[in-house]
Amino acid sequence: MLPSYFIPLFLLVTIHLNVYAFKSYSQYQLWRLDVTNNEQVAKLLDFSRVAYQQNINFWSEEFRVNNPIDVSIAPESIESFASFLLSDDIKIKYHVIMKDIGSIIERQNLIHKLIPSYENFDDFAYDKYHPIEEIYAWIDTMVQTYPSLATSFVVGTSYEKRQMKGLKISSNKTAVTVAGIPVNTKKAVWWDGGIHAREWISPATNIYIAHSLLSSYGTDPTITHLVDQFDYYILPVFNVDGYAYTWKTDRLWRKTRSKTSQPGCFGADPNRNWNYHWCEGGASPDPCDDTYCGSKPFSEVETAQVSNFLRAHNDTVVHYINFHSYSQLWMSPWGYTTKKPEQFKLQDDGSAKAVKALGAVFGTNYVHGNIG
Repeated sequence: MLPSYFIPLFLLVTIHLNVYAFKSYSQYQLWRLDVTNNEQVAKLLDFSRVAYQQNINFWSEEFRVNNPIDVSIAPESIESFASFLLSDDIKIKYHVIMKDIGSIIERQNLIHKLIPSYENFDDFAYDKYHPIEEIYAWIDTMVQTYPSLATSFVVGTSYEKRQMKGLKISSNKTAVTVAGIPVNTKKAVWWDGGIHAREWISPATNIYIAHSLLSSYGTDPTITHLVDQFDYYILPVFNVDGYAYTWKTDRLWRKTRSKTSQPGCFGADPNRNWNYHWCEGGASPDPCDDTYCGSKPFSEVETAQVSNFLRAHNDTVVHYINFHSYSQLWMSPWGYTTKKPEQFKLQDDGSAKAVKALGAVFGTNYVHGNIG
């Protein structure tokens, strides 16, 4: 029998080996590019369409003048990418903000291995990321803990046959007002996160907000009013297959996990798979690209399932927020064109109030406006 002091060492060795079952990002770097003119923006946009061929990945999706652009670079491409940026026809300054992305991922994985999994209501850590199984268990716990407010719903089934499970919050009150006018049909909002698998903070944000709505109802007047005014459909993880894949195989995976026409290239970007102006404005027809729009609109079952759910609730759902990272942007339509929608002023006024409220909490600066 081994002495007891061998057990922690054995545990750490086992964890270390499990971490390296993941795709390695050892010595990958993250650079921040300082873009100062439209010519640089245009050249970066052109380069971004083929960057994946060199294992270069643009984390920032907005390419704008004086807006920092963050890019991850594989070690074998560092020298050539630096030469490209500093060449006479582009001259973009940059600085390294992460010297080894792989070591950060490894450290994060170790933390998740060492901290016990969620087992009951009191154990759920809102400052920790959770795998899909724990998120679904949390939904069940919310339903059990707040039976008068919370119910679960299933949007459908993913490509790999996982449930797309969400949480509905409703006070079941129908006497509400819109713009001061009493109405009998209660309207609803839809929030989702994790449409891009690697953006773990977006499911965590949805979970935190949902818990705040439930736990503060009846004690916080503002939250009570918000829950009485609207129903909330919250889908913490949209891209469930991709999200599961980031926990088991590749922390920086972004797309779905469906098969494509290109051997060795999997999935599409579900955020670019909708049927409205499909494959325009920042989308790629290349199955190997992270922004691949799919073979056709709604080729990805996850996007189709959410669309079907929203259409089925078209008479009540009046508001949609899709939570993302990376960047501090509050974006509104349109994305395929710079032309603004008819309701842009209403949307932008609301966006301005939202970013002001966000800034008042931690001083965080968000930029608002249309995507295009």
